Amino acid sequence: MKNKSILNNKLFLYMTEFFAGMSVMAVELGASRLLAPYFSSSQIVWTIIIGTIMIAMALGNIYGGRAADKNPDPGRLYGRIIVAALWIAAIPVLGKYIILGISAVLIFAVNSNFLVIAAFAACMIVFVFPLFLLGTVTPSLAKYTTDSLEDNGKIIGTLGAFNTIGSIIGTFVPTFVTIPAVGTAATFLIFAGILLALAILYFVSPGSGEVVQHVNSDDSNGGDADKSGSASAAKKVVSSLLIFALCVVFGHSSSFAFWEKDLTFEGESVYNYLQVKETDNSVILSTNVLFGVQSILVKNGQLTGMYYDYAMAAPYMTGVKEKESQGQKLNVLILGMGSGTYATQLSRHFDNVEVEGVEIDDKITDLAHKYFELPDETKVTTYDGRAYLAAIDGKYDVIMVDAYQDITIPFQMSSVEFFTMVKDHLTDDGVMVVNMNLYSDELTADAGVNAGNDAPSINTYLADTIASVFDNTVVVDVPYSTNKELFATNNGAFMDTLLTNIELEENEALRSMMTLAHDTAISYTGTGHIMTDDKAPVELLGMRQIDLIIKDEVSYYKEIYNTQGIQGLLKLL
Repeated sequence: MKNKSILNNKLFLYMTEFFAGMSVMAVELGASRLLAPYFSSSQIVWTIIIGTIMIAMALGNIYGGRAADKNPDPGRLYGRIIVAALWIAAIPVLGKYIILGISAVLIFAVNSNFLVIAAFAACMIVFVFPLFLLGTVTPSLAKYTTDSLEDNGKIIGTLGAFNTIGSIIGTFVPTFVTIPAVGTAATFLIFAGILLALAILYFVSPGSGEVVQHVNSDDSNGGDADKSGSASAAKKVVSSLLIFALCVVFGHSSSFAFWEKDLTFEGESVYNYLQVKETDNSVILSTNVLFGVQSILVKNGQLTGMYYDYAMAAPYMTGVKEKESQGQKLNVLILGMGSGTYATQLSRHFDNVEVEGVEIDDKITDLAHKYFELPDETKVTTYDGRAYLAAIDGKYDVIMVDAYQDITIPFQMSSVEFFTMVKDHLTDDGVMVVNMNLYSDELTADAGVNAGNDAPSINTYLADTIASVFDNTVVVDVPYSTNKELFATNNGAFMDTLLTNIELEENEALRSMMTLAHDTAISYTGTGHIMTDDKAPVELLGMRQIDLIIKDEVSYYKEIYNTQGIQGLLKLL
């Protein structure tokens, strides 16, 4: 009853298992990249992706085994593979619109846990069905490959091995080859094409229509069965190829922010979705579609109007102007260099500052040199910030920690152990400045808990952890943004040093900015919420803060919706 040209050769069945396993992992990694620009790439999002995919695979295993026992027709399995392939191919065409549609609905429908609910809904709608179909492959192939009980253990083990090897390759190839080289959209299309080719090979091979007809018919009408089976297979092949071709035509674009026009650059790296947008007076880098600006270059050399300006207070706290008059250099290390906004700003305003940066994404560094005027002589090391500190012995006057992006906060760079390492690499009067970019209500001098909220925020945890390491900590709020700048040092006279060096500053705009930072700085005393390498719940804390941000941002539109309905919202458009 098997296809005499292919299914008698167990290698084809093993290769089916291999490519199915490979495609499952490729789709999982592609899912993380498709969701990241909208929901971040935090551990929470990864947990949702893995969880929903495991649900899909488990249900597919159950259904596939029962279906194979009930109707042992390989054509049904390869038909399911075709459907899975076409669904995966359609993800680049429709996926981002579905995700935005889900987000738009849920923003108005839920008041908490938006990230979890939206990411879960997106995964269930976009990814569960094709992976459910691929989950039917293993039990079905176990049915078709097992001829007797004497070798069934060997055959099932071989199927598992091929699936595992395929999964390994499907893990490495998208991450290190296809996504950086051609993007997430093309990656979905590549692996969908592989699955489609595999299924088509089955249907175009001689005898592919025999099985189902022989199961349901006698030999007297075998000729008609062959013709009917061949015609059915031909229809499947032609229609699937046409649909796939349409997906290639309309889905090859890698644009996540499809509403943006005239982007200077849009692409992907191993770590990030990257977008560069240029205006008359600025160049902006974004690594996330829905939230904020990661780096900016102001073309005319003026201050950015963002948190970088407030962070400029750190060199003044270490006596940059006094050291300039004495011919001394100030050494600055930036962990999370990005496109070099802080480094460029320092080089523009100080002649005695030597800047060194650490950036894990080398493609961002390339963009920094190409679009953001980062000098070639500026040393940038492609490495993880904490690992870099562990590998060097040097000390710095200023260390800026700017590695926190939305709720994607690396736990290893938010713990007591990390901040202790930073302190060990500072000079005696050195200052650490940390950009905290998830706002909460005010961090006060004696309490970090959000006003009106019993639960401490991620900023509270970060500030408490830092305060437990350093003798002196102050927080400066950045108006009209989600940012706060935290300065920490063991030098008790750092605020006096800041004031002294402000008086030596001749640039009026910079002097006014530093005066504002000095006047709004709040001395901070920790409240005992400490994060360690063993326990740093940054994802859950960040998710809670994202809920607050979304609630605040959409309150205006919710009010319009409640009073004027959908027509009121449409008028705004």
